[in-house]
Amino acid sequence: MSILTDAEARDRADMEQLQAGRETALNDLMSRHALPVFHFLYRMVGNEDEANDLAQETFVRVFKSCQSFRADHRFSTWLYTIAANLARNHFRWRSRHPQVSLEAENAETGQTLGSTLPAELPAPNDAALTKERAAAVRAAVERLPEDLRAAIILCEWEERSVAEAAAILESTPKAVESRLYRARGILRAGLKDWL
Repeated sequence: MSILTDAEARDRADMEQLQAGRETALNDLMSRHALPVFHFLYRMVGNEDEANDLAQETFVRVFKSCQSFRADHRFSTWLYTIAANLARNHFRWRSRHPQVSLEAENAETGQTLGSTLPAELPAPNDAALTKERAAAVRAAVERLPEDLRAAIILCEWEERSVAEAAAILESTPKAVESRLYRARGILRAGLKDWL
C-alpha cells in the first residue's frame, strides 16, 4: 500500500465524512479542488462560463456518487475522471448544437459578424506578444482532437503523471504517451511561427 500525502489523507478523510452523511465535508473538498478542476475544464472546453457550469456539475456528481468512491483510490484521480467525462459529454452536446461563427456572412449585407465588431489593436510591447503567443497556443490546443487535447492538458498544464492521466481518461499509460507524442507533433507544426 502506498504512503498517502497530507492532501490525499485529507481528501480520503473528507470522503469518508461525506459517505457517512456529513455534507459539510464537500465544502472542504471544494475549497481544495474547485479551482484546479475549473482550470482543467476551462482548458478543455475553452469557455469560462461552460467550464464553471461543468465544475459545479462535477461536485454535484461527487456528492451524488460519493458512495461509489473507493478508499483505495486517489480522490483527485476519481474527481478528474468525473470532470473529464462531463467534458466529453459536453463535446458531444456541442457537436449536436453548433454555434454561429463570427466569420459567417449575413445573407443580406454580405458582412461577417466579426467584421462589424470593433477591432482590438495589439499594444506594441512584449506583453501583447506574450498574450498573442498564449492565445495561439490555446487555439492550437483547442483545435486538437478531444483525446489528444485531454492528454496534453492533464500532463502538461495540470502536471499529472502519465499513469494518473491514463486513469482519469480511462485508458492505458501507453495510449496516453502515444496521444502526447501525436499532440506535441501537431502543436509543433501548428505553432512553428511562434517557436
